[in-house]
Amino acid sequence: MIEHSLSNITQVSAHFIGNKANEQELKTSEQPLDVSNEHLHSLLQKFFLDSFEGNEFFHFDFSNGDLSLNPVCHFAKQIFEDQTVFHQLSTDIAKHLHEQTNHPKIKSGDLYVAYITGLVLDDEVFDAIGLFKSENKQPFLKLLSQNGDFQLVSEDGTAVDKLDKGCLIFNSNAEAGYRVCIVDKSNRAFEAQYWRDFFLNVKPLANDYFHTTHYIKMAKDFVVNKLDDDFAVSKAEKIDYLNKSINYFKENDTLMEEEFAKIVFEDEEKQSAFAQHKSAYQEAHTLPELEDSFNISTASVKKQERSLRSVLKLDKNFHIYIHGNQELIERGFDEAKGKKFYKVYFEEES
Repeated sequence: MIEHSLSNITQVSAHFIGNKANEQELKTSEQPLDVSNEHLHSLLQKFFLDSFEGNEFFHFDFSNGDLSLNPVCHFAKQIFEDQTVFHQLSTDIAKHLHEQTNHPKIKSGDLYVAYITGLVLDDEVFDAIGLFKSENKQPFLKLLSQNGDFQLVSEDGTAVDKLDKGCLIFNSNAEAGYRVCIVDKSNRAFEAQYWRDFFLNVKPLANDYFHTTHYIKMAKDFVVNKLDDDFAVSKAEKIDYLNKSINYFKENDTLMEEEFAKIVFEDEEKQSAFAQHKSAYQEAHTLPELEDSFNISTASVKKQERSLRSVLKLDKNFHIYIHGNQELIERGFDEAKGKKFYKVYFEEES
């Protein structure tokens, strides 16, 4: 978790990033912003920092491994070494972002570059450089009082509780590409890709959160998309496998791959197929190798559990929620009525 209650935003520069593909200009500022006002400082802390959960981290990368060729990493290193060049390099960062804003569907917006001290991460205090892009303006009403009368006007502004895109670069592990945390509220794959992959050029840090997240996703992908390629399994059985998977993560502190496979999948053939799918999944998603033993991240389990549906949908008439023993539900076919059915066994109803 990132603790920012005692943090201090010492410098902020703002620039406007137009869409280069739509021939919109880059507008850079000549001077940093004045953020000495206490109330403004508090609003900026909320706007810049509240959206970061601090569980999933990345590091800067470059195709040949030379981090000095990654523009944002290079600029961040210079700023950490000499804060007097902050505003000048914030302009260079804005120019780099404008160059990457080269698809018609990427939104233009305001870029804030900030230097922040006093951020606490894993019980250590760090300086950080923040990059924050605001793309969506919100209309608001303002009531003005003048000469004993009132006038109502409307303006567009930035909502401080809705950060569209953000990045925190912690002054930690510089030789390995720093520790980087990202926020991206875009729902479009390309827009997310341009911020993370083209502008920042970062790769995931393979920590416990990473391993837990992708192991759960990999297990879900196997059950939902691959298991019935080689095995006859019903949807109810698939839900049972998903329930067993997430229950393992909820009930254990450490994942042991062989133990996990035996508990979730009852026979050796399915266990073998699962092991093969792990290798294929890593390659298909270009992931660092998933460990076969790691400490389970509770934060990741809570987040991933939401995506594991335990609902069996029957036409538009019924939904059956399966949370436990799959043996208590039986599937069949009624020849007289020409319809499939499920028989459910239970002891009490409420």
